[in-house]
Amino acid sequence: MRANGYPPRPVEEIPIRHRDVNWMEPGCRRQQLCDAGGRSRGAAAMQWKIHGERPIYENQWVNLWLTDVEQPDGRRWEYHVVKLRHLAVAAVINERQEILMMWRHRFITDSWAWELPMGLVEDGESPADAAAREVLEETGWRPGPVKPLIYAEPANGITDSQHHVFRADGATYEGPPTEKNESDRIEWIPLADVRGMIDRREIVSSGSLVGLLYVLMDEAIR
Repeated sequence: MRANGYPPRPVEEIPIRHRDVNWMEPGCRRQQLCDAGGRSRGAAAMQWKIHGERPIYENQWVNLWLTDVEQPDGRRWEYHVVKLRHLAVAAVINERQEILMMWRHRFITDSWAWELPMGLVEDGESPADAAAREVLEETGWRPGPVKPLIYAEPANGITDSQHHVFRADGATYEGPPTEKNESDRIEWIPLADVRGMIDRREIVSSGSLVGLLYVLMDEAIR
């Protein structure tokens, strides 16, 4: 039964569109369970089976698809999936143990908060290149070499969005940001202040939180 008490609508067979799983560890795919090291532990008894999917709405920013999915108990549903372009996030840290952040307004939640520089990965662009580009465009600082920090799927029960978070140590100021509508101000924030800012909900975006918490953990164990 659906959450509203009505049975799921009958679904038609629709062609399966293959998904990109190249980011996964070798030998670890969606039909398998894997341990923390990416090693397969056999077939997943609780895996949901996709029979097919079709688009409902598509544009260059967001796509809504209807997926014909079968649950482990055999029931089939029409499941709405939001497909988004991948996001690149950059945690840029200077020699004074400060991190580059932006104070910005998000109109959807009508809230102000600090965020790391971030943006969508363009077609044909690597997440690392996107992260470096976004830092320069949004802040005017050119980051040092970016290195993978952490990978996250922020809401994988409803969307296929992937967050690729990178770290860069050091940056060179090139001039004012070319993106004029991104933030109210740009500052280097002491890492020592970040925990308190999170507690006060001055940092709330998932991409920023994941990156910052990983940086804090990384610094604590060095």
